[in-house]
Amino acid sequence: DALANHNNLMAQETENKSLHLPTVQSGVKAVINDPVKGFYLIAEIDGQVVANLMVTYEWSDWRNSNIWWVQSVYVAPSHRRKGLYKALYAETKRLAKQQGVGVIRLYVEQENTVAQATYKNLGMQHSYYHLYEEVI
Repeated sequence: DALANHNNLMAQETENKSLHLPTVQSGVKAVINDPVKGFYLIAEIDGQVVANLMVTYEWSDWRNSNIWWVQSVYVAPSHRRKGLYKALYAETKRLAKQQGVGVIRLYVEQENTVAQATYKNLGMQHSYYHLYEEVI
């Protein structure tokens, strides 16, 4: 429920969209119940989920390896600028290296310059495809 709620809050904040909560809840459960779809990393404080991201997979025949897509990134406003996303991303990179992943990518709204600066500060680059990626 926390992940679905965070997805809804993120959609409101970044795109001014209200999501259909039962659909989002089903989508979150689908990932949790089927690891082929991806996985979530979460940060908890005092038993409460305050930050999360989801990783999904894309096969690259050019690289003969997976590309991981970081999606559904959310950090509760009261916990921003405290290194939670940095920690989640570091764990994502650690797992990616361990599993031989070739690239980590994400997409970000063009106007979200705060997030773009964060991604750049963590080593990601603006890619040719108008995406951010980091070659691992």
